[in-house]
Amino acid sequence: MEFKQLLYFTKVAELGSFTRAAEILHVSQPVLSRHVRQLEVELRQNLLLRNGRGVTTTEAGELLLEHSRGILHQVERAQEEMGRIKGRLAGRVTVGLPPSLARLMALRLTREFKRRLPKARLSISEGLSATMTEWLRAGRLDIALVHNTLPSSEFTITPLGVEPLYVVSAKTAAPKTSAIDYALLAKLPLILPNHPHAIRSLLEAQLSKQGLEPTITLEIDGIPAILDLVADGAGHALLTRHAVDTSMQPSSYSMSPIAAPGFSSQLFMATTSGRATTLTQQAVMELIREISAEVFANS
Repeated sequence: MEFKQLLYFTKVAELGSFTRAAEILHVSQPVLSRHVRQLEVELRQNLLLRNGRGVTTTEAGELLLEHSRGILHQVERAQEEMGRIKGRLAGRVTVGLPPSLARLMALRLTREFKRRLPKARLSISEGLSATMTEWLRAGRLDIALVHNTLPSSEFTITPLGVEPLYVVSAKTAAPKTSAIDYALLAKLPLILPNHPHAIRSLLEAQLSKQGLEPTITLEIDGIPAILDLVADGAGHALLTRHAVDTSMQPSSYSMSPIAAPGFSSQLFMATTSGRATTLTQQAVMELIREISAEVFANS
């Protein structure tokens, strides 16, 4: 049983796909398949079930996956400990950021990461909270910043800050009121992301408590696209101040506060409970906490 075989098997099992695993590992799919098959032959057990949608683990595969994660983690920790003797932390850390904060935090995070951890590697992905939760579960991310997530035994969650939500309008289409109440919010033609999106779920839940439903004029994913449509007069959006401030032309928009409780977006840092964090990951988590404190202090 070779280390490379365990690494390849673990990545395929976590992603449920030889194709995606080959892309992430930067090896050809035939090479990946051969190593996994050699492992199955050596153990005399089928570890993966192949189907048209990808692969799933057998009972033996689940057992090996549990052991493999521990082995791979111990190897990574050993590499880190050896590096620490020389006064450095190494390894690769994958971080997921929400679109509303990616432009604001990615540059700060990258700069400080390079300064503090020059021997380590940082990979940043951008995605919606629901998507990043799946990426955490599949092992594609080590750390994710997610909005309005519910506590789960699968994840270790740390609150980072709370942002109030605003009705964002084109300057010429702003509501003629100083604050938006439930009734007016339900009547406004809104441009919202598709399900599942944290802000949309929050909006629908809060209005439902009042016996109301939102008026959805367009459904589109992606904050830049939503803001372009708002600026063009297609409707209003529900976003945080940071999402507007980091846009290409923040002066094009008017932001109206919502005079109703519950309309805020809470940001959490999440890691997978079943996986112990490495020293390098812990250093990145501390860095994220510091940057988040600065961001929310200025919000």
